[in-house]
Amino acid sequence: MLAEKPSELHVIEEQHSTDRIPPPAVAAAGPTCSRRARALRQTLLITTFVFWTVFFYICRSARGITRELDIHQDYWVSLAFNAERPDYKFVGDHRVPFGKLAEDEFLAIPNPASALAASRQYATKPHLAGSEGDYKTATDFLALLQRELGVPVPSAEPVFSAGSADSRNATLSITSLNAPTAWIDVYYPVMNTPLDRSLQILTDSGVTVVEAELEEVADETDPEAHQYADAVPTFHGLSRGGEAEGKLVYAHYGRKQDYDELEAKGVDLSGKIVITRYGGIFRGLKVKGAQERGAVACLIYSDPRDDGTVTVENGYDAYPYGPARNPTSVQRGSTQFLSIYPGDPTTPGYPAYENATRTEGTNIPDIPSLPISWANAQVLLEEIEEGGQNRTIKLVNHVDDRIIPIWNTLGVIPGHIKDEVIVLGNHRDGEPSCVMGATDPSSGTASAHEVIRGLGALLRLGWKPLRTIVIASWDAEEYGLIGSTEWGEDFADWIDEHVVAYLNLDSSVSGSRFSASGSPSLAYFLRDAAESIAHPTKPGLTLWDARNDQGPLFGKTGEHFDAEAQAVYEDELAQMATDDIGVGVLGSGSDYTVFLQRIGVASTNNGFSSTRSDPVYHYHSVFDSERWQELYADPGFLRHIAVAKFLGVQTLRLADAIVLPINTTNYAVQLGKYLDGVERLAERSSLDVDFSPLRASIDALHESSAALDQEKDEAERALVRLARRIALRRAIKRRLREGWCKLRKVFHKPCQEDRHEDLVHYREYRYIPSFTRPEMHKREDGVTKTKPRLGLAPARMREERERKRRELEPTAHYGCHARKARDEVDKRLDQKFLRAAERVRKVNKKLAGFERGFIHPDGIKDREWYRHLGVAPGKWLGYGATTLPALTEAITFENNATLAKYEADRLKVLIDQLSAEIRP
Repeated sequence: MLAEKPSELHVIEEQHSTDRIPPPAVAAAGPTCSRRARALRQTLLITTFVFWTVFFYICRSARGITRELDIHQDYWVSLAFNAERPDYKFVGDHRVPFGKLAEDEFLAIPNPASALAASRQYATKPHLAGSEGDYKTATDFLALLQRELGVPVPSAEPVFSAGSADSRNATLSITSLNAPTAWIDVYYPVMNTPLDRSLQILTDSGVTVVEAELEEVADETDPEAHQYADAVPTFHGLSRGGEAEGKLVYAHYGRKQDYDELEAKGVDLSGKIVITRYGGIFRGLKVKGAQERGAVACLIYSDPRDDGTVTVENGYDAYPYGPARNPTSVQRGSTQFLSIYPGDPTTPGYPAYENATRTEGTNIPDIPSLPISWANAQVLLEEIEEGGQNRTIKLVNHVDDRIIPIWNTLGVIPGHIKDEVIVLGNHRDGEPSCVMGATDPSSGTASAHEVIRGLGALLRLGWKPLRTIVIASWDAEEYGLIGSTEWGEDFADWIDEHVVAYLNLDSSVSGSRFSASGSPSLAYFLRDAAESIAHPTKPGLTLWDARNDQGPLFGKTGEHFDAEAQAVYEDELAQMATDDIGVGVLGSGSDYTVFLQRIGVASTNNGFSSTRSDPVYHYHSVFDSERWQELYADPGFLRHIAVAKFLGVQTLRLADAIVLPINTTNYAVQLGKYLDGVERLAERSSLDVDFSPLRASIDALHESSAALDQEKDEAERALVRLARRIALRRAIKRRLREGWCKLRKVFHKPCQEDRHEDLVHYREYRYIPSFTRPEMHKREDGVTKTKPRLGLAPARMREERERKRRELEPTAHYGCHARKARDEVDKRLDQKFLRAAERVRKVNKKLAGFERGFIHPDGIKDREWYRHLGVAPGKWLGYGATTLPALTEAITFENNATLAKYEADRLKVLIDQLSAEIRP
């Protein structure tokens, strides 16, 4: 059957229906795929943009991360040692100084103009210990500490009587402080002041034929010397009051060997008045030697033959018209028997409180004495020279002995390790040894002034030392180290437990030659610090190179030396003999004595001293004036600044070192050399003593020290490695957070870290003093509140959290908030990191206690106050040191083999104990 042909109309309808059919899916795929691709490309572009933005931000921040690394590393180290809540603040990208950066910041602060101003402040008026002028300098120093350390000034002046609850708490609470503080302690020693003095030559019938002019003579060329020439009479501090008549005997320098030679020649000193030259030994021991041989009085004068090449004989004019000695100059000073014990004569071994029980002092003379000038000495010496009349001499020295208050000014910068303390000390008083004391002690005070300014500048930058720093301005040093000794005796147990080093500064500049002295364990430390300071006057050299400097005055008419003076000068240099490194041994004569010789704290002392070709330093005279200091000692005050920088670097390196820079191995080496000297003395004295057991103990100590060296290096490296790892991770995370927050801000998205820039961060940033706290808003009623914000409940909750967070300010201490913050920190700290910190703490305890190992409770024979069996002031030296003193003196003074063996055994026991204690 044939198919029916479709009609035309039907075909047309089919065409129309076909036109209405939608296109196949494949036909629509083209435009749909294009939109998705565009979306994908946009997503990829945004992702790529974000990635490269973050990447470039990190790259740009890499330098910042590296720059921050040391900061965070130091923070984590300090946090590991901090037993309480650490106090830090975020200060943006500001870098808190630490380590080398802190040194650089510090070294930029001391400057000659400021030191000169400080010198003029302290050295242009008399300030006798216990006088109104002395109290004024004490409060001036207190104001300096308050200003530079950011200490709030209380309504009542913080002046505390020694022994009171306030005074005791001020020192004993140092290890719990969170902010700097300062105060004044008042002690009550027995001292004296002059009443009337005279010196006469009498005829046989008692008639006065010569009356000496005892005061110094100055004119307006030196304005301060002229104004105050008779402000403080020429006398000896702690001298015996009384009168004496007798014939004169010249005893050279009044040393033991000088008196022995007179005795060997048959010269009887009984009933005589001895006249000696200054030099060689401490002046009090000159009087002691005369007293023990029966003399009734002692005169001590300054001889220009001891001035090297700078004399009138060599063509130089006398001061104030030239650099030579003024013939009327007089060296005042204490006649305390320094090598017996220092401090208040009436309270040996315990502090001089106002109500203290007093004893009769056994370290002061029983015969009167007077210091006199070369002009007066010449007249007296003519009496006993060949052809002289050798007439009777009459001496009068009336003094007022009484209890006199003195003022120690102290300041504290708390550290992260609060129970490890560095003490920096300088004495402030100038009397009775001098009138103004531009050199002694005010040159040291001027340098200390610059150190404090430098530390204050670091505090304002946010620095906080790893260890606590105590700054002390001692009083009454010139009477016999009284201020420092009384504080040391008062707080001996606290010092023994907490003080790791004592840095002393007496006179910083009296001439051109630099010297550094200290415990053998600090010798390398001192050399390294001096090598980091530029020479004050010679470009290209260091401060350490200044040890070989000498003055420029070698004589206009040739060099004329007195042979005896030259021999004594060389002997004095031998007393200050340095070790192989070039660091001298500490004897006594300044405020380190109680710390080193009584308690066993590693100590240092340094400064520029006079050579035999420097302008004559009028030691303890009215001519130790500001004019002399500015004209001759240190024109431009460059040496003052070099000493300030050196002392400041010492302070920073001791305070901020992870491991204390105490070298016990060098100490062990030096002990072996000390024993070499003892064996030579015994051989010369024909004493048969076996020192081999002591030698074996020293060798064992050397081995233990070597093991400790290895342990301290490993302990420090381990802690630093962990701290650096944590610091790097924290720095990168913070940078990423900052980058993420910046990116969110681009899209106007909130960021959790978008708060005030100076928001307190408890666990991330370093302490800044309270004067840089975040800006707060005060109501009219004076109540401080945080800035209010608008918002609903979530915003109010955030505000409340912020308010509570702000309440935990850096000045807060203790309390539940501190405990909670500390607990949070402890949880975050890896136990391995804490163990590494504890390992370092143990090492530092061994290092700090090393010097204590030479302290024996029975002390040294005949002078039991001195307890250090490694070093002490020489029994007949005072200033100069004697190493292994008890053992040495058993040979040199006692000539007793049995006693020498006893002392060797006593020393051996200490060294054996020390060896066991420091071995890891």
